[in-house]
Amino acid sequence: MEKQITRRNALGKIATTIAVAAVAPAAFAQSQNKKTNPAMGPDLTDPTTKYPRPPFKRQFQPFPGLAGKMDPIPDHGEKTYVGSGRLMGRKALITGGDSGIGRAAAIAYAREGADVAINYLPEEEPDAKEVVALIRQAGRKAVAIPGDIRTEEFCKTLVARAVQELGGLDTLVNNAGHQKTHESILDISTEEFERTMKTNIYAPFWIIKAALPHLKPGSSIIGLSSVQAYDPSENLYDYAQTKAATTSYVKSLAKQLGPKGIRVNGVAPGPVWTALEVSGGQTQENIEKFGEETPLGRPGQPAELASIFVQLADNSASFTTGHIYGAAGGSGQP
Repeated sequence: MEKQITRRNALGKIATTIAVAAVAPAAFAQSQNKKTNPAMGPDLTDPTTKYPRPPFKRQFQPFPGLAGKMDPIPDHGEKTYVGSGRLMGRKALITGGDSGIGRAAAIAYAREGADVAINYLPEEEPDAKEVVALIRQAGRKAVAIPGDIRTEEFCKTLVARAVQELGGLDTLVNNAGHQKTHESILDISTEEFERTMKTNIYAPFWIIKAALPHLKPGSSIIGLSSVQAYDPSENLYDYAQTKAATTSYVKSLAKQLGPKGIRVNGVAPGPVWTALEVSGGQTQENIEKFGEETPLGRPGQPAELASIFVQLADNSASFTTGHIYGAAGGSGQP
């Protein structure tokens, strides 16, 4: 015979159900936290041990070098960067987008919802193909435009192709750079000096001029400065000059374009593990101990700078212009 359900029994069952329902989510969350973090603390990552530390294997590649042949291979965010739609629908052009910091920015932009055009030297095609594939895997349009930015004509062509194939342009990242180490100014030929100046200073000038008519209010220009602009090394005489000039053009152009609603900012990295360093940017002795002088005791990885480029392009940074964002592992300025 079924147990008779009284009013008191019914109310008791309802109260029990409500109590269980109220406790269950908290209990579930607690059990999940215990699974993911036994210490019941925040998810913290020690920056000193997050990535490889020196000593590194001495290694040299002919200029311009390939990231895929480095040991260890740099992290550009291929497996680690997760987007959240912050740049949905944007159209970005990134010079030097095949490897290093430019590659990290390209991957992040695509995963944040932007279509991306990358420029690179023809010799860097193997790296560039990987980036194009990653952009497309993110469901975004990828445009590959190989060529040398040391001529004004190509810079104009580069921007025109990017605008045409992307259907517009609103984010420009002048990342490409040339760096060679020389013990003495006497070792720098006029041709080498000119290559550094044309790649690092002339090219951004030509590219910005070509891009400006296409940039609407809300657009963003980002230049790549360096700690070398603030604390130059004795063996990077020409490169350091160009980074000081980059810092100045960012601040000057921000004042000029601010009234038009176009923001201009820069990023100043410290030692970052890229192909630039192993293809003549550092001596072999410096490669072995690269980054050990930073307070974190290691070089940065390109992936660690990706979020900076996203933030500077994002609408949430609408009051940020004329600034240089440092990322140097605790050393250098700003």
